[in-house]
Amino acid sequence: MTTSERFRAVLRGESVDRLPMVEWAPYWDQTLERWYGEGLPAGMSRYDVQEHCGLDPIYCVRFGHFGPGVPAPASHGAGVMAEEAEYDALLPCLYPPNDALLEALEAHIACCGRESFILWAVVDGFFWYPRRLFGIQRHFYAFYDHPELMHRMTADLAEHSIDLLRRLAEISPPDFVTLAEDMSYNHGPMLSEAMFDEFLAPYYRQVVPVIEEIGSVPIVDSDGDVTEMAPWLERVGARGVLPLERQAGVDGMALRRAHPDLIMIGHYDKMVMNRGEAAIRAEFERLLPLMRTGRFVPSVDHQTPPGVSFAEYQIFLRLFEEYAVLGAQGE
Repeated sequence: MTTSERFRAVLRGESVDRLPMVEWAPYWDQTLERWYGEGLPAGMSRYDVQEHCGLDPIYCVRFGHFGPGVPAPASHGAGVMAEEAEYDALLPCLYPPNDALLEALEAHIACCGRESFILWAVVDGFFWYPRRLFGIQRHFYAFYDHPELMHRMTADLAEHSIDLLRRLAEISPPDFVTLAEDMSYNHGPMLSEAMFDEFLAPYYRQVVPVIEEIGSVPIVDSDGDVTEMAPWLERVGARGVLPLERQAGVDGMALRRAHPDLIMIGHYDKMVMNRGEAAIRAEFERLLPLMRTGRFVPSVDHQTPPGVSFAEYQIFLRLFEEYAVLGAQGE
């Protein structure tokens, strides 16, 4: 099987020779800086590091909805606007064509061949995007203070995302598309189900069918505990979730029992990776029953952190290869 074929087959719940071996969001800058001093050849891109480590490489097309001219926020989470007049002023700088990203993908396909890698596309989600504009605190107030503007912004985002995804599909349908949200924390969703239904669901119902129309799979990217949110996402057509953070208390097997067809990516607890081979193996053993249920791609539940040495990562990779085979053997 090719790298892309194997990944798509797992998402469909089909039998494979082994599970994909991926880092879905590689790597922290600090992690690579450490590894360069521990034997990793310097100057590699994140894509090159995946290939060097024997992983199935993922090529990410992360579409941008902010173009040149959007001011940088004053601080992390501060946002760049507070009211509709400021959104109007920003419009000439928003929703850029992303031509360079698409041209880079065409060049990569010409160089490497489409089936040699997993193609992942990202668009901003309908919680994440207005939060980037308003900032964290103003965003929460905006559900009450600026509901019409919230709908206007997300409608504009949906239109832009649909256009970009259709243009991408003309080059190659992505193997999966994530909507970047981060709308949960370790105690569950940051908004109510009623707010989700009013402010997000209508726009999911516009974009998700297009993702499927172009031959891809819609997955929601939200950190934190997504257990309560999973049925909301299924209701609007999302097929899966990632990264299923272990530190947030997510239980992948409980999710599988409640949602038999849910696609899951991630769930390997990154906090065990610097604790030695026995701990690394124990975490794979924890995940093995979930691997054997299908529609699950094991991966570090976020990026490998800089506390993990390159030698420890080699142990992780060796065991990953072993369990990728074991996990494909079925229940």
